Amino acid sequence: MNSVDDLNKLKERLQKEHQLKEQTDTIVTVGMSTCGIAAGARKVYEAILKEVEKRNLNIIVKKTGCIGLCEQEVLVEVACPGRQKILYGKVKPEDVPKLLSEHIVNGNVSAELVVVGKAS
Repeated sequence: MNSVDDLNKLKERLQKEHQLKEQTDTIVTVGMSTCGIAAGARKVYEAILKEVEKRNLNIIVKKTGCIGLCEQEVLVEVACPGRQKILYGKVKPEDVPKLLSEHIVNGNVSAELVVVGKAS
């Protein structure tokens, strides 16, 4: 890096790569606001990471702040390429294996936990 221009070019390239990755990969996002954490979001997040590793799934697992439905915590959003995003609520660590198996591995929505959305 020799200049600010070089740095800006690198930033632009990395942002494009990141956007492309998010358009082609499944993304699982866990609501980690204060109410989410109080409801057990950390344990759900850890359970997701363990299950992803166990199954060797090629997905992105992210954290976010408030999703806006505090009464439904712990909230987990699953976004698969080419499909509508699905928001799951009241997710517990013990729900994670079934949720990932049904939704990500088999492509079926885990209906009993759905808060918003439907399969497209």
